[in-house]
Amino acid sequence: MQSKNLFYLMIKSDLEKYDSKRMYSIYDDWPKIAKNAYQSDFQKLDFGKLEHIVFVGMGGSGALGDFFAAILSKTNLHVTVVKGYLLPKTVDSKTLVIITSVSGNTEESLTVLKTCKKNRYKTIVFSSGGKMEKYCKIKKIKYQKIIQDNSPRVSFVRYLYSILKILNKIIPIKELEIKKSIKELEKTQKIISSKNLAKNNTSLKLAMSIKKIPIIYYPFGLQASAIRFKNSLQENAKIHAIAEDVVETSHNGIVAWEKPSKVQPILLQGRDDYIKTKQRWKILEQYFNQNKIKFIKISSTEGNIITKLINLIYIFDFASIYLAIIKKIDPTPVKSIEYFKRKLE
Repeated sequence: MQSKNLFYLMIKSDLEKYDSKRMYSIYDDWPKIAKNAYQSDFQKLDFGKLEHIVFVGMGGSGALGDFFAAILSKTNLHVTVVKGYLLPKTVDSKTLVIITSVSGNTEESLTVLKTCKKNRYKTIVFSSGGKMEKYCKIKKIKYQKIIQDNSPRVSFVRYLYSILKILNKIIPIKELEIKKSIKELEKTQKIISSKNLAKNNTSLKLAMSIKKIPIIYYPFGLQASAIRFKNSLQENAKIHAIAEDVVETSHNGIVAWEKPSKVQPILLQGRDDYIKTKQRWKILEQYFNQNKIKFIKISSTEGNIITKLINLIYIFDFASIYLAIIKKIDPTPVKSIEYFKRKLE
């Protein structure tokens, strides 16, 4: 018991020691940031009748596209997420291209922006400044500046709720659902924040459980949170991570478990997964148990799709920070990404 208490005291001390930019303190404030962003005085924009929305972005900005694709999956809007240089050929006069680059300097997104201008596509850009702000002002493209918190990936919640506010007229999500998601964030914050470094901290417990290369199995609808978890583990904890659809993996990936592996399964399950998906989960758990493969099981919270996704992302992002600290790694620097950026200049 005493060693356990010493461990939690060490985590608190190491947060201060290894997290050079105090990233964890921004995560502590995520519910407040979300509320302030949604209650901001940003102007609500309308782009007329739309049939297709394209979300463009890389890294943390790309995660926003995954998130919106999930929450719009049951609407009549066709949604495409672009993480690269090229737009789909289906872009037309009833399409809105939403480009997000927190830094404002993402090469791939800048390339897409110039394509939009050349073809006169309906476009709106979100960034904290950079080359995108200058280009939009010169070319008179709709642009909204949103500040950055610490780093692009930590800014996720500010950008999410700001965009939900600004695009309220074209994204058919009820305001009540958005407010409920913030309320749930506040409840989650009390459990997982750095002010509760105890054994009931879900994120810390998850971080402590990750001993090998994690493979995150996810169901339809929760892909955005799984991919975000993979990315956060890679950027913050500096470890390899994999994400796979649970239905798809039963047609291929499951075979890899026939041999000993350095990979650790994490089962991300939704409260209201499709009945056939629930059947897959039961079979997968049975398979792992029979073959003595240890796995971690995580369930989404109750509520609407926004609530489920943002709370999962909150838990996972904090887990990646705690894992970095356990490994005595500073979560902020991303030297390899900077290397690529320099080579591309």
